[in-house]
Amino acid sequence: MSDPNVGVLMFVAHRAMEERVLAALRLAGFDDVTLAQGRVFARIGHGGTRLTDLAEMAQVTKQTAGFLVDRLADAGYVERVPDPSDARARLVRIADRGRVARECAARAVAEVEAEWQAHLGARDMDRLRSIMGRLRVVTDPYRDLDPSQ
Repeated sequence: MSDPNVGVLMFVAHRAMEERVLAALRLAGFDDVTLAQGRVFARIGHGGTRLTDLAEMAQVTKQTAGFLVDRLADAGYVERVPDPSDARARLVRIADRGRVARECAARAVAEVEAEWQAHLGARDMDRLRSIMGRLRVVTDPYRDLDPSQ
């Protein structure tokens, strides 16, 4: 068997991060978030994001994104509000419970990154982040919609 390609290696690291974040959320009492909901939730911008954009970024149908957002709203993680730039549209915005969950997830991400840095060393971790940022320019058509920017 040959070594995994770079895409598989990146996916394995990504999945490990997702699993750690979901585990941290469960431990903190946010045990009603699924992986699919988390992937949509993670793409919600600070000022809110349109459902059509969430569906596109998550690469799911609008109906699927709507279902996931409905479940998140039912659990108090998000809310739907009018879009100030278009009276006909609505935004999905993080609610109070969602902000607390997002802070918990951010702590888990920081913990994983610290472990990776301890394993790789600060220099290689910085290089990895830089390289992945450069690669994102040609791989992420949704980078301009990313809530972390």
